[in-house]
Amino acid sequence: MPPGAPPAFFIITIVFMTVVLPIVIVMHYVTKWKATKGLSGDEQRLLEDLWKDSQAMQSRLNALETILDSEVPDWKKKL
Repeated sequence: MPPGAPPAFFIITIVFMTVVLPIVIVMHYVTKWKATKGLSGDEQRLLEDLWKDSQAMQSRLNALETILDSEVPDWKKKL
């Protein structure tokens, strides 16, 4: 090895830190992102329950509006 040349270990370490390590880090987080991409089972059930509840509320609201339309025809103008 010529005088003043960096040791091989130093060069290998620099190459590893600038090329291999960033690729490993990116691939790690891409894998984690893909694993958590969808909803979990509990989240899916909660979403379905919320959807059913919102549909029930919409049905009740429509029934109330129908009752108000028949009993107080101009109720919407008063709002």
